[in-house]
Amino acid sequence: MSGKDDIDDSSAPLIEHLAELRNRILYSLAAFTVAFLAAWTMWKPMFDFLRAPLCNVLVSRGQDCQLILIKMQEGFFVSMKIGLWGGFALAFPVIGYQMWRFIAPGLYRSEKNAFLPFLIASPIMFLLGGAVAYFVILPWAFSFFLSYQDSFKAAVEQGGTLAQAPGGVVFQGSMESYLSLTMSFVMAFGLCFQLPVLLSLMGRAGLISSRGLKATRKYAIIGILAVAAMVTPPDVMSQLILFAVIYPLYEISIFLIARFERDREARMRAEGTWVDIDEDDEPEAGAGAGAGKA
Repeated sequence: MSGKDDIDDSSAPLIEHLAELRNRILYSLAAFTVAFLAAWTMWKPMFDFLRAPLCNVLVSRGQDCQLILIKMQEGFFVSMKIGLWGGFALAFPVIGYQMWRFIAPGLYRSEKNAFLPFLIASPIMFLLGGAVAYFVILPWAFSFFLSYQDSFKAAVEQGGTLAQAPGGVVFQGSMESYLSLTMSFVMAFGLCFQLPVLLSLMGRAGLISSRGLKATRKYAIIGILAVAAMVTPPDVMSQLILFAVIYPLYEISIFLIARFERDREARMRAEGTWVDIDEDDEPEAGAGAGAGKA
């Protein structure tokens, strides 16, 4: 009888955690549903906002900003995709808050103080990455891609000489393909701008060190190129653009982690707990929280 009571008592905390997790998930789903409906009803102005970079480039080239529907159901699926993306973006603050409320009770005060800045920095860096893609990368990329229309202008004879006739090949993109291309860029840059946040958090936890990141630069370059190939459209130019943005973030991460290490060393030296370790014996993968040479 006592054995059964012990089992019931030990399972109570787990049931409470599962109930808490269920409630947080339900709150998040409710927030996402409301945000999805709001974004779906506003999908037309949101799509106009997303196609503005293309329209600006087309107008500068003397072309009409016009996208076409290739499939009958294409317009409906475009509105649904905008509703899903927009709903998640609008509901993310609520979802992030629910995640924080679930994990915060299990953290010490020092862990909360260390983790909370990164939780705040994550959406900020995502918005920054999306803004870079929207305002800088997309106009440049569209201008570059549309410049290939000039290569297909028809040559006609005028007065015994050959001249270029306008309108040989004209861009007519579909709504769905354009939305997929634009959101691929925005999401790719937004996610890749999380790199300093992730690496800095790991460095703050002592899982990696600045020396380890410096020693693995060549592998990081290969990894970044692989990620760029997976998250961008299948053309080399898009991949190179994303790589040119991500790699400086890797170097920024090294700088931030080195700063954390210097601060930790200064604090531990003041407390008298710092132990100098020979650099040849220091592991490259990470810097220990108790000792090491930054």
